[in-house]
Amino acid sequence: MLRQFQQQKLLQKLSPQQIQLIKLLEVPSVEMTERVMQEVDANPALELGENAVTEQNDDPLYDTGDGGNNDDFTFDDYATDDDIPDYKTRQTGGESALDNWKDWLPVTADVTLNDVLLEQLNLQELSEEDRKVATFIIGNIDEDGYLRRTPEALSDDLSIILGLEVPVDTIIALIQLIQQFDPAGVGAADLRDCLLLQLKRKSPSPLHDQTIALVEMYFNEVSRKQYEVILKKMGCSEEALKAMMQEITKLNPKPGNLFGSVLEEKREQVVPDFMLENNDGYLLLTLNSGNVPELHVNRGYLDMVSDFKSNVKNQTREAREALQFAKEKVDAAKWFIEAVRQRQETLMRTMQAIIDYQRSYFLDGDDKQLKPMILKDIAERTGYDISTISRVSNSKYIQTEFGLFPLRHFFSEGMQTDSGEAVSSLEIKTILQESIAGEDKRDPLTDDQLSAILTEQGYLIARRTVAKYRDQLGIPVARLRREI
Repeated sequence: MLRQFQQQKLLQKLSPQQIQLIKLLEVPSVEMTERVMQEVDANPALELGENAVTEQNDDPLYDTGDGGNNDDFTFDDYATDDDIPDYKTRQTGGESALDNWKDWLPVTADVTLNDVLLEQLNLQELSEEDRKVATFIIGNIDEDGYLRRTPEALSDDLSIILGLEVPVDTIIALIQLIQQFDPAGVGAADLRDCLLLQLKRKSPSPLHDQTIALVEMYFNEVSRKQYEVILKKMGCSEEALKAMMQEITKLNPKPGNLFGSVLEEKREQVVPDFMLENNDGYLLLTLNSGNVPELHVNRGYLDMVSDFKSNVKNQTREAREALQFAKEKVDAAKWFIEAVRQRQETLMRTMQAIIDYQRSYFLDGDDKQLKPMILKDIAERTGYDISTISRVSNSKYIQTEFGLFPLRHFFSEGMQTDSGEAVSSLEIKTILQESIAGEDKRDPLTDDQLSAILTEQGYLIARRTVAKYRDQLGIPVARLRREI
């Protein structure tokens, strides 16, 4: 049985303008120009130039309460005088080196390992078939310089892909030929072979021969740093083993990293979104907006609206449809310009709140001065939602006189000392790094010993927490930090 009834609900929905702003907040400065150009290409009413046409924030265009009625709008909404958008005239600290950031971006190499190997292959006298097979083998060498496929697997691949029946012995011979190419160690099946290929290129000497024997026979012990076992099995002195280990550490475990990657079209460029300068204790924050083009609404579309205004009653259906199209495009252009302005205002306000919260750190750059800070702390100071702070801090960087840091670096969980004082986990990590840097490498500090050191300094940290922080710092366990 069908029944009709009324139901009242209170729902919260994001407007198109809010969604657009949210998306722009996630875009770092280095990608902002591309995002603006995409919008310019998609909207003919939005143009780049010096003169801009904007509306106040209380413009009726931004009222989305009755977006479905195409007839209820006034032409006065579009006939405005020229002025420069707020986001271009807003003072964000003056000109800085970021205005020409493209001048100091690092340039990535265009030459790949594959190109280098093929160039050397062209200098070899080979038959047509062997050249094809060698080219195929080079194509299977990964970006680290290793050939992970076995000769048998390569033989099957050649049969399936190129229709060539190539003996395994021929493939092995061609692999050995490629392993003679530069860089040394290329074409190895694993790390052990890579190190041996590099060692065998060095000039012969008693130390050189011993080092080759060490890698050939005791590679597992070397990787695990089991020096007592090696000394016992090889019967060499501790000084000789130390010299051999120094020779091994000079080798390149990833020879392919000297060149650009075949799979990587472009390397990630880290461009700061903010620049912070310390002028005798006064922290000056600058937003990197120099690469964001100036935007304005197309004058032709505004003139079109103005022409319709002078003769509203005599418009045809086609003319009204054209007017509606122009209205929609002008709406979108104004919304985008306003979203860019709000993006810059939100970024500056959030970053300034972070600087005020961590002022002691930004004055001297000591990680021990960092206070425990979470997203909620900055949200309360700025009045923004936590999700907004998260979007602003994600993939954004700030350039300080102490280095380039992601905004996430300044957020950390808090812990209490034995006196009840709240400290940042970054402070504890700094103490861990200092303790490990000053340890006796012959007898490195274990996690239990590190936990005891922290406890003596008033930080009540369990061993498993020490292990977690050590892993986050990329520091191996004590056994792997051991040196002879």
